[in-house]
Amino acid sequence: MSPRSIGVVMNGVTGRMGYRQHLVRSVLAINKQGGVTLSDGGRVLLRPVLVGRNAEKLRRLAEEHGVESWTTDLDTALADDTNLIYFDAQITQARVKAVLAAIEAGKHVYAEKPTAETYEDALALAEAATARGVKNGVVQDKLFLPGLLKLRRLIDGGFFGRILSVRGEFGYWVFEGDWQDAQRPSWNYRAEDGGGIVLDMFPHWAYVLENLFGRITSVYAQAVTHIPERVDERGDRYRATADDAAYGVFELEGGIIAQINSSWNVRVNRDELVEFQVDGTHGSAVAGLRDCRIQHRATTPKPVWNPDLPATARFRDGWQEVPDNTEFDNGFKIQWERFVRHVAEDAPFPYDFASGARGVRLAELGLRSSAEGRRLPVEP
Repeated sequence: MSPRSIGVVMNGVTGRMGYRQHLVRSVLAINKQGGVTLSDGGRVLLRPVLVGRNAEKLRRLAEEHGVESWTTDLDTALADDTNLIYFDAQITQARVKAVLAAIEAGKHVYAEKPTAETYEDALALAEAATARGVKNGVVQDKLFLPGLLKLRRLIDGGFFGRILSVRGEFGYWVFEGDWQDAQRPSWNYRAEDGGGIVLDMFPHWAYVLENLFGRITSVYAQAVTHIPERVDERGDRYRATADDAAYGVFELEGGIIAQINSSWNVRVNRDELVEFQVDGTHGSAVAGLRDCRIQHRATTPKPVWNPDLPATARFRDGWQEVPDNTEFDNGFKIQWERFVRHVAEDAPFPYDFASGARGVRLAELGLRSSAEGRRLPVEP
């Protein structure tokens, strides 16, 4: 059976994430492996159409990777009936208008998170896609990290008993831009440009908590701007108007308490840039991007608090590595394959715009909680 080819309009691939994870490591990698395999044995190849504002960057990308089609005119790309999917990895501020145009053109839509800057706009995208009858999905890549897949395996196997709490630590030091270049673009630190760590990371925590542990029922957050002035890509100083750290407490169904710290002003003293510790009545686990360690209740030591004596126990030695037991593919690529199957044969895809809207809502409630200094309910 010959592979079927469908056009994928890819907007925002000149950015770091859109280029590396979505174009190179997902769409082009899928084609290199022979396409997406469907349930009937058929295959789907993806024909990327690169869209952006900078013609020179698009031309260079297309030539480097052998991509035939690129344009700075989104309307032209959307008017082509052979382009069935629209993907958006632009900055958040530009996303809503472009996605709505793609929905109006009858394209199936797949987008980076957050899907919008406000819950109202995110919900409007979900409703527009439903009304137009197009398939829709949002990137939720953390669910496909090897560390969290191992955590999922432990949950499904009943390892934890009753889960009590989740503690997450995410972040690293992002240089201010004066004596060392910043690793993140300056718009991330300007609220007026859609920046802020709450809007960036709370949508991630929303789908991680929801899919692994249960629905979020309340949020209390403290969002702060620790570093008020930074230096942009041109060497100009600017005022940081967006939050660069957030400390959140989330209550989940069943009484599970999750605490997650997110910061671009923290020096890493852990094994990975993000780690989650899950404690249950029967065992505990610490999961990162790739690795996961466990300690069962039968092997849990009995420390005694005595500040007068030095600690002699090596607590980390009492944990066991969870084996891979499988080969883990790139998480972005896995989700791309699932969305293509969703489009091509209506395979299940739960990571839709409605779930994306729930993530934006959590960010909005987190910022409101911080401003009002109180815990807020998260309605179903």
